[in-house]
Amino acid sequence: MSNYLVYIAIILSVFSGIPSLLFPRGSVPAQRIAVTFMCLSGVFGLTAAFCTFFTNFPNDKLLNLPWLAMGPCYIGVDALSAFFLIPVFLMGALGSIYGLGYWAQDHHSYNSRKLILFWGLLVAGMALLVSSKHAMAFLLGWELMALSAFFLVTTEDEHGECREAGWIYLIATHVGTLVLFALFSLWRWSTGSYMFMPTAQHSMSFALMNVFFFMAFIGFGLKAGVMPLHFWLPAAHATAPSHVSAMLSGVVLKMGIYGLLRWISLFPHPPYLWGTILLIAGFVSGLLGVIFAIAQHDLKRLLAYHSVENIGIILMGLGVAVLGRAANNPVLMVLGMAGCLLHVWNHSFFKSLLFLCAGSVVHCAHTRQIDKLGGLGKVMPWTAAFFLIGSVAICGLPPLNGFISELFVYLGLFKIIISHPNGLLAAASVVALAMIGALAGACFVKVYGAVFLGNSRNVNLDQKCESPVSMRIPMIVFASVCIIIGIFPFLFNSILIQAISVWSNIPEIKTLSLGEVAPLSAISILGVILISGIVFTAILFKFRKNEKAEIGTWDCGYAMPSNKMQYTASSFADSLIIMFQWILHPREHKPHLTGYFPESAAFNSHINELILDRMLIPFSNIVKRCSGWFHRFQQGLIQHYILYICITLFLLMCAQIPIREIVHSWFIH
Repeated sequence: MSNYLVYIAIILSVFSGIPSLLFPRGSVPAQRIAVTFMCLSGVFGLTAAFCTFFTNFPNDKLLNLPWLAMGPCYIGVDALSAFFLIPVFLMGALGSIYGLGYWAQDHHSYNSRKLILFWGLLVAGMALLVSSKHAMAFLLGWELMALSAFFLVTTEDEHGECREAGWIYLIATHVGTLVLFALFSLWRWSTGSYMFMPTAQHSMSFALMNVFFFMAFIGFGLKAGVMPLHFWLPAAHATAPSHVSAMLSGVVLKMGIYGLLRWISLFPHPPYLWGTILLIAGFVSGLLGVIFAIAQHDLKRLLAYHSVENIGIILMGLGVAVLGRAANNPVLMVLGMAGCLLHVWNHSFFKSLLFLCAGSVVHCAHTRQIDKLGGLGKVMPWTAAFFLIGSVAICGLPPLNGFISELFVYLGLFKIIISHPNGLLAAASVVALAMIGALAGACFVKVYGAVFLGNSRNVNLDQKCESPVSMRIPMIVFASVCIIIGIFPFLFNSILIQAISVWSNIPEIKTLSLGEVAPLSAISILGVILISGIVFTAILFKFRKNEKAEIGTWDCGYAMPSNKMQYTASSFADSLIIMFQWILHPREHKPHLTGYFPESAAFNSHINELILDRMLIPFSNIVKRCSGWFHRFQQGLIQHYILYICITLFLLMCAQIPIREIVHSWFIH
């Protein structure tokens, strides 16, 4: 049943953008029809996922789609697939609703049809790859997702910044795709099938298993944005429309995580080396991601680097689970995978919420530069409240959902420290995870204070400019989910255990309960108490006697301060940037002030991207200079190209001459 529902949801997503092509540009009814299709797709897809978890209908029979691979090609939904389908279809439906207000077709007639069409294709591609049990169907969904994301990133292709970000993304994603082609070809050679079926124990050499792992880590890691394979991510997330950024960060990155999870599940006893590498990659991505996030001045670029950070936390949970599976330790396996999978959900929800809030800010203020914003909490109270919820969640603070998944990872790491050979690495990971949480807290204090508190630095924002209802509905849903998971984590015990059981291929896992390895009941009680205290305090502040403020916010001691005389995000983060300047290498442009009454001047700083700006672009420039001599052969004359073809054909024919046999016969005779 679930398989057919997902199939229907995929078809609805594919056809959601067709009406916009048939209607004139700027047609509002066409966009509403597309939203209706996407909402129906979400209903069918989410129903399929929850049927997998909560019904007793048999779902063992796979759906054969031979036209996808010119032969038997199966798709099917198991608990692991269903777990990832939930954010895919939820964001697919809510993001299309958000677009009604944020990217209305009558205001963006030039590019809205492209966005609507490829939004549906993106959702369809992700749903197809998640439910695939065959390599060809997986690659078809993967490529559909990759190309759709490229066209969504370049929605505003009239801007050079968007085109550049799109091409970098396209190159990165197709490098990953080529690696996956090689991976699946090697899998077919090794197992004799393109089906994703677990291998038998000792059926594969240790060296070949490691080759599979490293190829999968590169191919899927490029999509997930693992440091240092993340170089395409900051620019793509910053330049895309905000609900596209939410989809990229909240869902598309998780397709790389899904691929890695599904691939590792095919091996019954992964080596300890795999868990060690995943732990190291996790805390490196987490630490460097949050450090680079602190130094950003662009609101969406800052959120993009936090995606790298949270992918690191997910990898740390996966590393714990792989170490537990290698040691045949079910408790360690459950803790690690619960942290990994739940953080996949949590990051999908709170990061989508934050990007949608950022889109609301851009929609109102028409800028992404944090230092040009301020005081938006007065004119955008709903957005400010939702951004605060997302900020608390992403920092891993109780009583919201980010705290729960990070707690599972902490508990798993402590288990390793106590009774595992990798105890020293786990101890370093605990320290790294604590630093990640502290730095994330500092970063979002900076962002929230500079954007929503203080006084407005923009004279045009004196009036209310809150987002329309269509933009607030998705934010309400994501904020509610963050609160529900944080306060009532035991509600998701069955879902997590079923997904972990599929990943581990150990049916006995279903008999375990997360309440046996983590204090979920106590967390719920404390969460309710904390939420009650917050609500009570808010009510007291609401009904207290209002007193007129005698001084401005952050007036710095000046007698007559202006809106510009308040702390900026750059000044707040300066001490942290100095602390990490050994890796950030900030480039500052300080003004030169002379005289008693100097002219207007400005200070600005810039942080180059670690991999793209400092490594890949300089290397490509060197290659370009070294290969400049080759341009003499490219004159644009057709007769020259015909000559090159003839020379090539002549050399190929010469290569077929059996010279060795001819010379040998000469010596004989």
